[in-house]
Amino acid sequence: MMGIIINADDFGLNISCTKAIAEAFGKGLVTDTTMTANGEAFAEALNTAKENGFRDKIGIHFNITEGAPLTDDIKKCPAFSNGTNFRKDINRLKPLTATERDALYKELSAQVKKIAGSGIKITHADSHHHIHTAIFIYPIIARVCRENGIDKIRLHRNLGKIPFYKRIIKNGFNNKLRKDGFKTTEFFASFDDLDIKSIPENLEIMVHPDFGADGCLLDREGYDGDGNPKGMPLSKIQNDNFICYGDL
Repeated sequence: MMGIIINADDFGLNISCTKAIAEAFGKGLVTDTTMTANGEAFAEALNTAKENGFRDKIGIHFNITEGAPLTDDIKKCPAFSNGTNFRKDINRLKPLTATERDALYKELSAQVKKIAGSGIKITHADSHHHIHTAIFIYPIIARVCRENGIDKIRLHRNLGKIPFYKRIIKNGFNNKLRKDGFKTTEFFASFDDLDIKSIPENLEIMVHPDFGADGCLLDREGYDGDGNPKGMPLSKIQNDNFICYGDL
């Protein structure tokens, strides 16, 4: 089905963005969200989704770059963890050892199990900091998705200003996704990548709803010196052809 998906990342990561995502749903600013199983606001997110009627629009936001792992084995892998929390500086180009592959498989499986076991039917998958696009991590994510009936995965970004060599890499990943049988949109981008006057169909737009220091809803791009989210105001685009990941 052709249409535009607006996916809110980081559901359950913390209280602020979880409440912001609920508000964005209420205002019709997003169509879907993806949930972090190891987020500090996981329980709050479950209640929020139920109260606001979007439990059927939740995917998984695989997270191995922030917070604490759900499983023990991956904590023993310096490539992924400092022993307590995930590393943010994972080497995306380094081949994984058999031990690392096994630990990663167990962790990703546990993340799926936690969300699905809470009554959420996972509609699609993406990842924190786009780690699912890493060459040696993707095969394990693909395996976990197949084993758990998740047949839709986010593309690598393919709109906006992308250097030629990166475009080749991104297109290669996207072709691999489809060859592996996963359903995708045709395009993936953030608002910064788009010409609002000419938005293509069959597109996923990624947003990170949060509240600025003034309490206004914004698309978080980072944090200011005081630790407050910063970004552009999150507003509704003028288009009548919105769909959800469940429609793909």
